[in-house]
Amino acid sequence: MGRDWESIFTTWAQGPSATEQERAENAERQIRQAIQDSDKLKNRNIKVFTQGSYRNRVNVRRDSDVDVGVLCFDTYFPEYPDDNVKAQAQLAEGFIPATYEYATFKNELEEALVARFGRVAVTRGSKAFDIKANTYRVESDVAAFFEHRRYTTPSHYHSGVEMIPDNFFPPRIKNWPEQHYQNGVAKNDQTLRRFKRATRIIKSLSNEMATNGVKSAKDTPSFLVECLVFNASNPNFNYSSYKPMVREVLAELFNNTLTDETCSEWGEVSELKYLFRASQPWTRQGAHQFLSDAWDYIGYE
Repeated sequence: MGRDWESIFTTWAQGPSATEQERAENAERQIRQAIQDSDKLKNRNIKVFTQGSYRNRVNVRRDSDVDVGVLCFDTYFPEYPDDNVKAQAQLAEGFIPATYEYATFKNELEEALVARFGRVAVTRGSKAFDIKANTYRVESDVAAFFEHRRYTTPSHYHSGVEMIPDNFFPPRIKNWPEQHYQNGVAKNDQTLRRFKRATRIIKSLSNEMATNGVKSAKDTPSFLVECLVFNASNPNFNYSSYKPMVREVLAELFNNTLTDETCSEWGEVSELKYLFRASQPWTRQGAHQFLSDAWDYIGYE
């Protein structure tokens, strides 16, 4: 007797509960408070924001911790398409080298978090600070960022975030949380709110497969699952029940990851980073294997 996938998918499609959402918001609020209470940080131009699956509302039960970004605009890391644009942009902005270093900012953030939550609750990792959960807030990963500016012309740039891990591995990490958020919302609207439901279903499926020892699922980060579903074309979501919708999404993604040519232009949800290029920690072949295993796991014909 096969499993009732429709009812399983219906459960998996649900968004986070109000309680979960509230505990995530409490964590974010307390981190903001930590910065307000810090003499070193309170007068800096800082934005605190949730990012990742909580903010994008594609979190599933296993995503218990909330990702919080602490972005300081007092210094930025620029990236120019060529030297000409670089010279003109620097001239236009009266460019002055930064006096506030990233390492100083991260140390000051650590002091602020420890003052607020206590040393025992705060662990410094190479990329982020881990803040333990309690009954009031979820566990948080807090990352320190400077603004990343990708210039396209001397007067126009995409604004993202950039960090330097403590162990310099990789040397720099650049992300585009705002563009990711906006594009996810747009895709969700275009698919009658089914994009995020399908993402939660396939992430939950991947978690279950990983628990049951399927290697490709263990190797597939939830961020990659979200990006794959984002690259499925909108007509695949035109189903009122979940089982045929997931079937269409998996089938199209499977076919389009058979070769490099059919997915070489795919981007992350932000559309500012290619999904399958050498800089990524995953491969097209790995994603294809996961999609193939997911299809078999559900038992589609």
